[in-house]
Amino acid sequence: MNAPPAQVWLNTLLTLLQDSQFAVLRLWHALGLTGDSHGQPAWPWARRIAGETLLIDLGLARQVAWSVAAIGFALTCVAVAIVWRHRRLTWLGVAALALILAPWPAPALLFTPAAPTSFHTSPTRFSAEAIARGGRLYAQHCSACHGDDGRGEGPLAASLPHWPPTFVGPLLGRRADGELFAHIVDGMHDTAGWPTMPAFGQQLGDDGAWAVLDYTKALAAGTAASTNGNWPIPLRLADVSVRCGQGAPRPLADWRGNQRVRVVAFDGEASSLPLEDPRFLTLLVTRDGSHLSDVPQFRADCVADSPHAWAAFAQLAGIDTSRLAGTEFLADRQGWLRARALPSRSPWDGAGLLCTAGQAGSGQGVNPSAADGLTALLLRMDAEPVRFVQGGFIH
Repeated sequence: MNAPPAQVWLNTLLTLLQDSQFAVLRLWHALGLTGDSHGQPAWPWARRIAGETLLIDLGLARQVAWSVAAIGFALTCVAVAIVWRHRRLTWLGVAALALILAPWPAPALLFTPAAPTSFHTSPTRFSAEAIARGGRLYAQHCSACHGDDGRGEGPLAASLPHWPPTFVGPLLGRRADGELFAHIVDGMHDTAGWPTMPAFGQQLGDDGAWAVLDYTKALAAGTAASTNGNWPIPLRLADVSVRCGQGAPRPLADWRGNQRVRVVAFDGEASSLPLEDPRFLTLLVTRDGSHLSDVPQFRADCVADSPHAWAAFAQLAGIDTSRLAGTEFLADRQGWLRARALPSRSPWDGAGLLCTAGQAGSGQGVNPSAADGLTALLLRMDAEPVRFVQGGFIH
């Protein structure tokens, strides 16, 4: 019998570890044993489980999995011993033996330094408005060192003692959002204690720091998409206010977990729009965020009601706002942005899937030649769900 694929049991293990740490944090906070940091419960310890290490070291992950199983088995034996008094010593001995034989991982490998904000979550929902604000703040405070394209080659980069890292890679995915937030507000230091990046907490404030983090993700996506043909880390579909028909506006994030979404940048004749497709919701993005009243029937379901949506999706696509018209995006049912189709290419083909290996499953069993390009792309998206992001934990 074959063992389950690595992404299945590893996903389960990481979810268990993440949920356990969150549960401990909530318990500590409820008991008053830890306070708040930047408006959210503060992680009270100097270290946390290194989920990002488990992603790249399957041997260590297996050690952790067997050790967790040993703990569960030992607890079961203790429970049996409490109930079955006649064999209490036997069951307690079995529990102790399981713990002794467990392949305990080295603490230096399992744990990594943490910050009080390590388990903070962003309140911005990766919205188009936050990306726009983050872009303005990035240009003012960050681009001189990190560069306009996020490659770390700004005009001041060469004068620094340590060259700024590039965002166009897996860097933003190796740390949890809360730790990236801490780097922005508190700055960074090398192992000798010398500052390598100044603190921007006073200049940006908490909301500004989260917005800058959103923008750096969008910037990294756009730069990588235009140069490498992929998105270096999985991204949520940028949240915007959506108006469907005559209904009241609602957040696009409301569809997360239920509905695929196709985003179409529209700036021309309504008759040129693609037809509605029952496999996903079609969302139009216009230059000024205006609601369209003349969209023909069966052309689109909803329109983004945000003046910042056009620029946000242009950033994610890696193209100038003047060339965005006709570009399409696909997001899966969980709200992950997965594919892009440029107007200069055929509508959909395998090259459009920009969120692929390293963040998804195996994709086995999908035959792209068995269907049209769009259908094959949807099948592959379903077969390769996004699993591991942001410091090894699912966000």
